[in-house]
Amino acid sequence: MQRMKVMLTGASGAMGRACLKELTKDEMAFDLLLMCLDTPEDRRVLSAYQDHPQIEIAYGDITDAEFVQKLMPHIDLVIHMAALVSPKADYFPERTMEVNYGGMENLLAAIAHWDQMDKTRLVSIGTIAQTGERMPGIHWGRIGDPIKPSMFDYYAVSKVAAERVLIESGLTYWVSLRQTGIMGPTMASIKDPIMFHNGLNNVLEYVSDRDSGRMVAHLCQYVANDSLADSFWGHIYNIGGGASCRLSGYDMYRGFFSRLGFKDVNAIIEPRLYATHNFHGHFFLDSDTLEDYLHFRQDDLSYLFDCLMADLGWQAKLLRGVNRLPFGQKLTTPIIRAIFRRIAKREHGSLYMVQHKQMDEIEAFWGNMKNWEALPAQVDPKDLFTNWEEEVWIDHGYDDSLPEEELNLAMVQEAAIFRGGKCLSTHMTVGDWTTPLDFSCSYGHDFKASPRLVLEGGHFCPECERRSWNYGQRAQREPFLRQVWAPLHGPEEIREYPKAFSEATVDAFRQKELPREK
Repeated sequence: MQRMKVMLTGASGAMGRACLKELTKDEMAFDLLLMCLDTPEDRRVLSAYQDHPQIEIAYGDITDAEFVQKLMPHIDLVIHMAALVSPKADYFPERTMEVNYGGMENLLAAIAHWDQMDKTRLVSIGTIAQTGERMPGIHWGRIGDPIKPSMFDYYAVSKVAAERVLIESGLTYWVSLRQTGIMGPTMASIKDPIMFHNGLNNVLEYVSDRDSGRMVAHLCQYVANDSLADSFWGHIYNIGGGASCRLSGYDMYRGFFSRLGFKDVNAIIEPRLYATHNFHGHFFLDSDTLEDYLHFRQDDLSYLFDCLMADLGWQAKLLRGVNRLPFGQKLTTPIIRAIFRRIAKREHGSLYMVQHKQMDEIEAFWGNMKNWEALPAQVDPKDLFTNWEEEVWIDHGYDDSLPEEELNLAMVQEAAIFRGGKCLSTHMTVGDWTTPLDFSCSYGHDFKASPRLVLEGGHFCPECERRSWNYGQRAQREPFLRQVWAPLHGPEEIREYPKAFSEATVDAFRQKELPREK
């Protein structure tokens, strides 16, 4: 019997390295093809696996359709992790769209080219950033909540587009896994201004790189030994570490600095450095669903703090020593504040936005300049949200408690109206989640979409998604979206932010209608 063949894209990335480490712990019941960029760093990372008897390495670019097509014959399972991710994605938005959306298109085209649509299984790693800002009051979420990538977050935009094309591809076996913040050495080493986009009152349900690697290894093993239930396929899941991995931005700093011996953590944190809006993250109401399938959770938040301390190395020991001295913290506190301010003054940083009067960004991250100016010089714990455990459920506009096989046209029509639009189809087969139906949105754009995309994915009009971030205006028309906008924004916040790049940009470039970003 021929061994199963698995293709792993993005094998040299943070999650990819964790996956490889877990996959090669024991003898694999399958052969592994690693797709990776051909750079000295990528070759260095994968050098440990170049002589492995069950591993083949293919160096190339996922945006090269011909390269991808040549690799696809006889591939049984694709674990697709290759992506340009934040913070790098923030600096190269067009390339981000080309890699993250265009790469998905190339994989699907290659599968179709070799007539493997009913054979090859594709597991795509998406992101929680697809659902955007979910600050306190609406800080719990689940699959099916509105797609709402934050302003200027082209990484999220690219993943929204990639997920849409995957769900609607006609592939028999697909899964989209929306990844959360990944705890590990890579996260701990980030010294980019993006760290200040994650507000003090923001939350994430993290997962470790090690648990993510375990998740992928188990998935491959279960497919190889035919023990993964068929019900797993054709769905979207949130990846999360569970209750032991839930944390607010403020509590992350408090936990970290207390380990360095700081007694007055609030003296270190300057609220004006941190966004109050326009990031992403929430606690998951449904991340146990994926755990029940793949059984991967082992780590908790102690791993995050261990990684942060390890990244400091000898400096951690020095800080703890100095902070034990009578006036040690009066010396170290201004040093930490100065380091943070220096990072915040770099491009995409909070102080950079203010100093350069970037009003688009200021309005997106704080509402307006007055709101930023009103922020206090030091954290007052009384101003911080604490009622994290009270669950909030977003209404999906139809009775989603019913079994899938009971879905009917009336339910889809009801959901479409709740999204400010209409379902124009006059017939659907009861229980059919995959056949596209006809819809129109609140702006009169007509489009086709499957119930899976709309009801489970939280997607709706592709034209609205491509054109701009105009959530304030859409929230006035769409009760579904209003639930995740109105609690955090005033009625005067109706500014529209045009998107310079989208999947339309990539498609146009491929048709040689637009020049490529240099």
